[in-house]
Amino acid sequence: MNVVTLIGNLATDVDLKELGDEKKVANFLLAVQRPGKDADADFVRITVWDRQAEVCEQFLAKGKRVAVDGRIRSRSWEEEGKRRTAVEVVANRVQFLSPPPGAEAEVMPFAATG
Repeated sequence: MNVVTLIGNLATDVDLKELGDEKKVANFLLAVQRPGKDADADFVRITVWDRQAEVCEQFLAKGKRVAVDGRIRSRSWEEEGKRRTAVEVVANRVQFLSPPPGAEAEVMPFAATG
């Protein structure tokens, strides 16, 4: 079963692209803290599609905290004669965990679903 859940902070702003025929894709890097004493983080590329991509681009920015449910996807390609690979998480659901500007910290989280 290919299922992943991550909680972290956006390390980049959301980059939204239109692919034509109302198809949209958004990408951002998510910084996820590693458990334990080392304070390192892993940076995971998140891909979000269609209406959920639009909502993420509208309401999220670098530093915002989110939870992402999705699946891992790996892909490879040739570039300038070299084999390249990438691993990313394709989001099924992005839940906003940071309170909206001007709101109190007890605000219920908002979930963007496709």
